[in-house]
Amino acid sequence: MTAQHRPTSFDIAQLAGVSQPTVSRALRGSPTVSLATRQRIEAIARQLNYAVDRSASNLRSGTTKTIALLLFRDPNPDDTVVNPFFLGMLGSMMSACAKHGYDLLVSFQQFSSDWHTDYEDSHRADGLILLGYGDYADYRARLEQLVAQGTHFIRWGSVQPGQPGLTIGCDNVAGGTAATRHLIERGRRRIAFLGDATDHYPEFHDRYRGYADALAANGLAPDPRLQIDTISTEEDAMRAATALVARGVAFDGIVAASDLIALAAMRVLAEAGVAVPSEVAIVGFDDIPAAGLANPPLTTIAQDSGLAGRQLVETLLARIGDREVASIVLPTQLIVRRSSGDVQS
Repeated sequence: MTAQHRPTSFDIAQLAGVSQPTVSRALRGSPTVSLATRQRIEAIARQLNYAVDRSASNLRSGTTKTIALLLFRDPNPDDTVVNPFFLGMLGSMMSACAKHGYDLLVSFQQFSSDWHTDYEDSHRADGLILLGYGDYADYRARLEQLVAQGTHFIRWGSVQPGQPGLTIGCDNVAGGTAATRHLIERGRRRIAFLGDATDHYPEFHDRYRGYADALAANGLAPDPRLQIDTISTEEDAMRAATALVARGVAFDGIVAASDLIALAAMRVLAEAGVAVPSEVAIVGFDDIPAAGLANPPLTTIAQDSGLAGRQLVETLLARIGDREVASIVLPTQLIVRRSSGDVQS
């Protein structure tokens, strides 16, 4: 090795003829690696002057008793803004970590080329919880990199076949179906959908699929003029809602892919003189605290943020402990408030 190239576990893997995760397991003494393979890997590590005292092993050594919670920065003018739904998970994560004697380190995801290795090389955490991701088409490559690195991580998002790593998320399709069916049962027939309905945002896409399924089940078809892509920022959601109104296409209901989008749409409608819910009924998704404080209070699809936080921690700790775990889909619940019509007593 040259002075400019610090040896890595990938160098050891290449020389030993094994995978990088095998090197990681061997250097932390995992019984899943045979004695002969482990001794060969340790000998190569010594030859390369790679630290073999375990302090230079990767995230998964289990010695820090710390989990890193890395939050995605939503693209707002104020780059400190965090999706309030994620903040709702924080208390349950802290409690779950404390139950197992772990600390929770909270930071933002840094999108440098090696943002994940910042935690691995400095040995600050035994595993990662990832909340938020932006454009999934770009983000997936980073998840694949984490898998190749052998890092223990789990993320909150849409659970799909063939995804890299472990994911916990809600049943977005069922939630989208319930939201749309509720509006149809309230007599709405021209129902718009605000949210990015592409593979770039798979959670929103799943909610759109549920929306389309509910329309089809009631003999209705989605009108492409009533669907506008948007993400969960106030600025972009207001742009989308303004564009919907400006199209001049009649609509009497809105299914919003998030509460933040729904609240922005309510503001745009109020400024346009459109009454909610008498003229347009609205359903959001997430049940953030602001949903119940809106005027009128927002009907929404609730995700259990407390359960989600506990499941993320418990599943990650099981993975750190080399126990078999799988991705999990959590149920959703329709919370009826006045934005979708008079609440029946």
